[in-house]
Amino acid sequence: MGRFAIHTARKRLLSIPNVRPFEVQNLGKYERQLWQTQEFHNADAESQTIAADRQRAYIKFILELYNAKPVSGHVWLHGLKGGRMVHVGAVDAPVSSGDVPIIAAEFRKTVGSGKDAPTTNGVDVLGWDFAFEMNEVARQQAAAANIKMRFLRIPRDVMDKRAVEQGDIHFFELAALSVELKTQKRTVQLSLTDFVIPPDDVPEEVRRGVKHWSQWIDYWAVDWDNKGDAFHNEWQTYRTRKDKKLILDTEHRYAEAGEYTVVVKVIDILGNDTTKSVKLKVK
Repeated sequence: MGRFAIHTARKRLLSIPNVRPFEVQNLGKYERQLWQTQEFHNADAESQTIAADRQRAYIKFILELYNAKPVSGHVWLHGLKGGRMVHVGAVDAPVSSGDVPIIAAEFRKTVGSGKDAPTTNGVDVLGWDFAFEMNEVARQQAAAANIKMRFLRIPRDVMDKRAVEQGDIHFFELAALSVELKTQKRTVQLSLTDFVIPPDDVPEEVRRGVKHWSQWIDYWAVDWDNKGDAFHNEWQTYRTRKDKKLILDTEHRYAEAGEYTVVVKVIDILGNDTTKSVKLKVK
């Protein structure tokens, strides 16, 4: 059930001749909600606020895996690590750009306020899921508030007791994807122009072997008309053992003029996915 196994299965299905369209789905928040209920059901069981106690136990657990110290007296700020405040996202909701101003406002109140006050102008935001373009939009919002925010994904491995016991838990910072769109009437050409992975997430020997940003990418796909719901895989390309080349552009013709939202999904060589949405108008 790991991300590498799922991605390998995806590519194997795509390699089957005349394979029918399919979607890769998971239990998402339902799986995490069940895990949270089972893992922390005994937390302060005599309390009348079981849900609140379970949430506190969950946050404490994530902070310990992130090597952060829990702090109290805040709603959106839960820990402190290396002088930076830490926010732990809920299991049943993605971190959105709307959360950033609230986190920033609470952060400003903590500066210089006691022993748990941050010593740097930074916040680490941990989340299971992130809204489209979270890395770019949210960074701009944080910069406008004069706060340096990092966005890190809580790995599914935290639900694996063996991985936790072995200390094999890694929080990966979100990557940044750049694309370019060129339109000619109803035809659109889409190109990947850059892809950046935070260097701290990558082993040194891997970094040395990467000479071009495209080498970080193993697979990418496009949803040409996203309606704000799940990602619909309408076009994709990927590397195989026999063919390690990866094309970086594709083309699509719309049947009707109008405004569309294009969503691009990249899966990198670490198994993490990054999405970017772009709005366009065709005539």
